[in-house]
Amino acid sequence: MNERLNVEVHVNGELRAVTIRPSDTLLTLLRDQLGLTGAKPGCENGDCGACTVMVDGWPMKTCMMLGVEAAGKEIKTIEGLRDTELQRAFEEHWAFQCGYCTPGFIMNCTALIERHPDASESVIENWLQSNICRCTSYQEIKQAIQAVLTDKAVP
Repeated sequence: MNERLNVEVHVNGELRAVTIRPSDTLLTLLRDQLGLTGAKPGCENGDCGACTVMVDGWPMKTCMMLGVEAAGKEIKTIEGLRDTELQRAFEEHWAFQCGYCTPGFIMNCTALIERHPDASESVIENWLQSNICRCTSYQEIKQAIQAVLTDKAVP
């Protein structure tokens, strides 16, 4: 059975029409249909977080969401972020190594900062548990988040 569905998705502020199989994940839709390759395939079972984007303002592992579920949702990918304070903080604090997991971390951390602008260290650590990096320690990532939160707290 090669059933195909026509779906409209709202990605990075733009309404896009795609034709997908009912079993296609949001990761497949973004990468193969829209050419948005910032969300990376990693474990493809929800463990690593390399494929994280924001769905209606919440971090979502795109390997765990069907593309058809994206209809009517606001999707933001790393390509939808441009020169944000968090991206600069990742650079300044060396919060990346090879870079493969970095887009997923930035998307997760962007949601964290938006949802918890006064996040404590324990909240930050809890949110960071959803993503895995094998190249660096999480200390640099925590420092980048804390730098952004501190800047937001200054009047």
